[in-house]
Parts: sequence; structure tokens; C-alpha cells
Amino acid sequence: MLIRKIVAGTALSLVASAALANPTFWQFEWPNTDFTKTSVAWSEILSGGPPKDGIPALDDVSFIAAGDETRLGGREPVITLEIDGETPRAYPIRYLTWHEIVNDVIGDIPVAVTFCPLCNSGITFDRRLNGEVLSFGVSGKLRNSDMIMYDRQTESWWQQIIGTGIVGEHLGSELTQLPSWMESWDEFLARNPEGLVMDQPRWPRTYGRNPYTNYDSSARPFLYSGEMPPHDIPPLARVVKVGERAWPVSRLRETPDLTEAGVRLTWVAGQASALDSSNIASGKDVGTIRVKDAETGEDIPHDVMFAFAFQAFHPDGEWMIN
Repeated sequence: MLIRKIVAGTALSLVASAALANPTFWQFEWPNTDFTKTSVAWSEILSGGPPKDGIPALDDVSFIAAGDETRLGGREPVITLEIDGETPRAYPIRYLTWHEIVNDVIGDIPVAVTFCPLCNSGITFDRRLNGEVLSFGVSGKLRNSDMIMYDRQTESWWQQIIGTGIVGEHLGSELTQLPSWMESWDEFLARNPEGLVMDQPRWPRTYGRNPYTNYDSSARPFLYSGEMPPHDIPPLARVVKVGERAWPVSRLRETPDLTEAGVRLTWVAGQASALDSSNIASGKDVGTIRVKDAETGEDIPHDVMFAFAFQAFHPDGEWMIN
């Protein structure tokens, strides 16, 4: 099981990794990054194992008609992006697990569809910033177990889970998050029979296999030593983040249609966890969350992440406990 091998190997090198967490060591790999600009302590940034681009982000991806897709299991998770006036698109997690970032263009909107398996964080960003279009890669670095992305234009480092520049020229810049959500392939197909789904990338990967078997049943997150969630919430329990608030998914299972703090949250069964069994399509049922504005009914940006990640990046956030 890959995640156990990674954990075992990394445990032996954590002290060494921390010692090497400094710009002098990184400069050879990152000659274009401005390390004089940072908002975080270097000791917080660790190697996740792969080097820069060792996890290859995708560009110029192909799509096929949803009705022609035969490889996905009905319960398999996809990230859905529905933009007004454009054909809905589904990005299967079976591909994002191995690539983590897809740089795409929908109509005239350049987007980055991102997924950090270690945080269960699937977020879509608008790639436009101050009149420039950025493209993103995977740095191989982690902070609080969350992927650090980098833009290829300036090689600034970005924290995926908050869409904020933390090192380099774009320090403090914030990407605009777009409404997207994880749902089962069956749900997407039923709602969008004329939609599009990302085709299988041309990389030698065992797509459909989960390299993080049983990760969301772990007692502790990978490469995380920060504060654990309050209220006896398990660190790898899923929570729904909207702004600075987090709703435990366990609460939504009990109240699957909840309106609170100006948002309506719904939960329905039928979506497989991508971080459970070795075969993604066979993962335990974690259900699908939809988040809409309580007044307008419009989809609003949110994220279904692990509880430890919300605590790490929103330490002053509000826990929506019944």
C-alpha cells in the first residue's frame, strides 16, 4: 500500500527535511522564485516526496461526450464545473488523484481544477490575475499536509486550500474560487446527459486505483503536526467549508437539508470516497454535498475537506456544531 510506504519512508527523514527547509537548499531547483518574499516560516514547508513536477499537472486535456464514457463506475467521484452558457464538464478524481491540477479553458474563462488527496480538497480557481493568465504546476512541497502549487510564469508558490500566494512575486495574491463540487458520475450524467467528461490522460498511470488506500480512516494526517480540530471531531472527518465556517458532514447525514448562516446545504448518499479502498469505484459511501445561497439558490464556492485542514488554515474559523 503506497501511503504506508510513503509514511514509513518519510518518518525517517522528517528531521532532515526540516533542516533542509530553506531557500539556500531550494534555489537550485527554483532559480526563478523570489524567496525574499514569504508569509510563512520555512520550517512549515516539507517535501511530500516527489520533486517539482514529479506529479505532472495537466494541460490541453481532451473531453468526450458524457454518454460515450464507459470506464467510470457510477459511484466514482468527479469534480463538476457548470458555467453559464457553456457545456457542463466533469473532471474524474481517478485522474486528478495522479495529477492534482488541470489547467483548462471553458469559454473565455481559464480555470485550474485542483485536488489535494491528503486534504480531500477539490477546488476550482479562475487563473486570471491582474490581467495575466497563470498556469499552475505541482511543486512537490506540502504545508500542513496541503499541496503547494506554483505558477509557471513567476514560480511563486501558492497554498492550494486557500488559493493564496505564500512565497515569491505573487505573495499575498488571491485567486478567485469558482463554484464547483464533487459528486458521483451517475449524478453528473443524470443531470447532464449532453455534458462533457475529461478523457483519460496519456500518462502511464493505473487510473482508477487509489494510491492512498484507507487514508481517510487513518488516525492522523500525513506530514501534519499542527493543532487538531476541537469538539472531538476526528482529524480526517470531512467538513464542508464555506468562507470561515465549517459544517461536519456527520451533522448533514443526520439533517440532510440544512439552511443556516445564509446557505443551504444538502447531502445525498451515492458518492464513493476516493481515499478508501484500492479501487476508487468501490470506496465507502461519503455522499454528495451541494451548497447554495439560501435566498437565490445559486451555487456558491465551498470545499469538502478534512477537519484538520480547516483547523490548520482557519484557526479562528467557526465550527457549525448542532
